[in-house]
Amino acid sequence: MEHIVKERDRLLQRTARFYGLSFTGVSLLCLSVPGSVSSLTHVVVVPLFVVLVVSQYRRGSSRATLRFFVEMAAGLGIVLAVTTFNGGQLTAAALMSIMLLTSASLASAGIPLATDRVRGAILLGDFVLVAGSTILLTADAQSPIATAGSIATGWTVTTLIGVWISAAVPQAARRIASIGRAHRAERQASEIEAQRRQSARLLHDTVLATLTMLAHSGFGVAPDALRQQSADDAKLLRQLRLGATPSPQSSGGYTLEPVEETVLGTTLESVKQRFGRMGLEVSWHGTGQVLLPSNVLDAFLLALAECLENVRRHSGVREAHVTIVDDASTVRAMITDAGVGFTLDDVDSARLGFKESVVGRLKEVGGHARLFSEPGSGTTVVLEVPR
Repeated sequence: MEHIVKERDRLLQRTARFYGLSFTGVSLLCLSVPGSVSSLTHVVVVPLFVVLVVSQYRRGSSRATLRFFVEMAAGLGIVLAVTTFNGGQLTAAALMSIMLLTSASLASAGIPLATDRVRGAILLGDFVLVAGSTILLTADAQSPIATAGSIATGWTVTTLIGVWISAAVPQAARRIASIGRAHRAERQASEIEAQRRQSARLLHDTVLATLTMLAHSGFGVAPDALRQQSADDAKLLRQLRLGATPSPQSSGGYTLEPVEETVLGTTLESVKQRFGRMGLEVSWHGTGQVLLPSNVLDAFLLALAECLENVRRHSGVREAHVTIVDDASTVRAMITDAGVGFTLDDVDSARLGFKESVVGRLKEVGGHARLFSEPGSGTTVVLEVPR
């Protein structure tokens, strides 16, 4: 709240500076019209205008009330000089200068003084002093009612500006704070949703995959490979119970330590060996060494491994081909099998295997996946990630 008050006061002071200096300049221009005042009057009022301008300019960076008394003294000194040293006659330009000075330039004090009762009392005193002095000094040249009305209107306008700014700034601050809270809530919800998705993928890629193999009595998987997979899952679950946050390192396995930029060729071999132990022969073609950032590599390998897992479980064949190519901006992997294939429309949209573990995972790193299959014609999946 203290910061908001400071920003409000700074805005009021700078608004008052701009408002006051603008009308002070116009008032001085009126007195510069040839024949508006005598030479002696010019000699007297110019230094007073300099004092007024300096005081109003410095007002933009200070809340000191003493400056307002200096401004009032300088402004009334100018009015006194114009009405006294001009041979007792006020030209139209001189009278216009006085009215601009008293009803606008000096009235700019109402903008920063309208913030509390103490400063409001100072504002009221300044208004009475300026209005009374101006009415007395210009009584011979203009109706006192017209003078009082003009000055009262000018001071009322500036006071209303100050009140409006004082009320608007806290309201704007509250709205900004409300937007900030809504943004934080939305970000938290997005983070929770991302964590939920990651947890679903983690469960699907590890424990559920192992349980599926157990449900089928480990058909087609060597007992040692099944035991190793179960041990890895148990180790991961123990770490999660201790509050650790996993990050995927390879399909079916998660590590709790971050991995920097990695050579793709050095990790493909581990994927090949894993599926080889489970009875799926994987033939690799194309590029063997590609550098990818850690998060992109993780998503790419996990999606690739999930596609191979689908081949192992659903294709009815024991061989898959993986072709990896790359260019200046993209790395692509094409996974093909000559299995039974399927109709794309028959895939349940609620299944997490392809939707989350492949498509969703690649989407998070700027990649995408395409699936092609027909019954009896095998299946092809194309994965693409940015370099």
